[in-house]
Order: sequence, then C-alpha cells, then structure tokens
Amino acid sequence: MKPEIGFIGLGAMGRGMALNVLKAGFPLKVYDIDPNAVDALAAAGAVAAAGLREVAEGCEWILLSLPDTAVVRQIIWGDDGLHERLSGGQGIVDCGTTHPMATIEFHKRLAAAGIAFLDAPVSGMEERAREGSLTTMVGGSREIFERVTPVLESFSRTVIFMGGPGCGQLAKVINNVFFNISCAAVAELLPLAVKMGLDAEKMIAVAGTGTGQSFALNFFAPLILQREFGRGYPMKKAYKDMSSIMEIMNAYHIPIPVTQAALTTYQMALNLKLGDESKGAMVKVWEQLLGVEVKKQADAP
Repeated sequence: MKPEIGFIGLGAMGRGMALNVLKAGFPLKVYDIDPNAVDALAAAGAVAAAGLREVAEGCEWILLSLPDTAVVRQIIWGDDGLHERLSGGQGIVDCGTTHPMATIEFHKRLAAAGIAFLDAPVSGMEERAREGSLTTMVGGSREIFERVTPVLESFSRTVIFMGGPGCGQLAKVINNVFFNISCAAVAELLPLAVKMGLDAEKMIAVAGTGTGQSFALNFFAPLILQREFGRGYPMKKAYKDMSSIMEIMNAYHIPIPVTQAALTTYQMALNLKLGDESKGAMVKVWEQLLGVEVKKQADAP
C-alpha cells in the first residue's frame, strides 16, 4: 500500500506534478488557495482538502510547490500552519525554489520537532511538469531521500541527491543562474548583431546550431523574433534566484563577476517595468539603448 501524499500549491508547476503523483498510484490530498485548481485535481481523483489541517491529517509526506521562501515559511509556521498538525513519522518535501540559507534553518527547526524535511526543488518548465520529466535535486538526509524517491520519480526523469540540508536549493539556484546568465547574453548580443547590420533570424540560426547554442537561446530566440514575451516565468518572480546568489556571495565573500554583470541587465529590465514579462524581454533593454528591434524580417514579395 502506497503512503498518502499531501500536495500544497497547484500552480503552473504543481498542477502537473500532482497529476503525475496520482498517475503513479499514490493516494493524494491537495490544497491551494485557488478553489478551481483544487477542483481540477479532485476531478482527476485527488481528495480535496479545505485547509492545511486536512492536508496534515493522515498524509505521510506533504509536498510543497510554492512561489517563494516567505510563503513556505507561512505555510509551515504561520497561523494554523503545518507545524501545529504534524507529528513524528510525517515529513515535508519542499519542491519550490526557496532561499538556501532559509532552507537550512527550516531543516533545523523541523528536526527539533521530530518532523522530517527535504529540500527537493525541480528544474524544468510547465510542459515537463505535465510530462513527468523534471529534474529534481535533493538536500537532507539520504535515508529520508531514499524513502521519498518513488514519489519524486513520479514527476521526474532525473532525481539526484545533492548532499545535506540546503544542498538541493543551492544546486537549484546555481542551475537557475546558469540560465539567467545565458538569457542576459542573448538579450545583449542579438540587438548588437542587428545594430551591426546582421539579420537576426540568420544570426540565431548560426548560434543555435554552432558553439553559441544554449537552452536560453533555443527557447527564447524564436519567441523574441515573434515579439512574444508572455511565455516563461515572469521576470520579477525569477529575480529571487539572482538575489539569493548575491546574498550567498556577500555572506561568504566570494566574487562572481559574470553573475554580477548579468544581474545588471536583470535590474535594468525590472526598472523598465518588464517584470511581468518573461526573461526574453530583457532584450528590450539593449534594443532601447541601441535603437533597434530584434524581429523576424517580413518575407520578400
């Protein structure tokens, strides 16, 4: 008999993850502040919970897919939070992107109360959450990790134990910063190419099949050509990864000049009020500076 799983947070990522937990045969109890999201999972076979208390009752593991550190803290320790309801033998698995330093604190506080905790953030976009092909990186106790692995594998193609408390979140932040740096490079270099007289579509074809290729280029460049900036995680929400890596840098006195440079482009884009658009919209910073637009050329008559 598989253990009952609780799932809190049924947004763009959580919805697909929760559905795959169901498909793997785990009894599932779900909660979200959006009742429509809960109803959709209930229609697929999950048990709808009216609140956190009901999620805590009977679930061996409770997975969180929440937007940021503050929300995770509130769900666990806020009024009527999970910490009031959980006991030994139950555990929490944080699958969102939470600050690594806060995550270490969460591990310590929950361990003192006899509650297991893993940081297990996922990498991959909404489509991969639906497909069950995410990459999940995990920090915490290896013994607990091995017990929870079958649940994580239900929505992941790759599950990697990274080390002790906070290591999963640290790996996630570094992974995201790799991506953010690539996005900043795309945003800077494509307008430069256009300014110097190159056709943007041809330049993308060259870089996308040559040594300049990257996931950021392959994903965002076609959308930039079409002037489509709605797909992808909103920039103002994704900015937390850049903030986290800079806090870690400051705490440990580690210089990271390339990341610092990418952060500048990020901040310029947010100051241009582009925060609700995707990371691809960073291209507008350099388009405005250089007086060009990266777009698909009209077909010749």
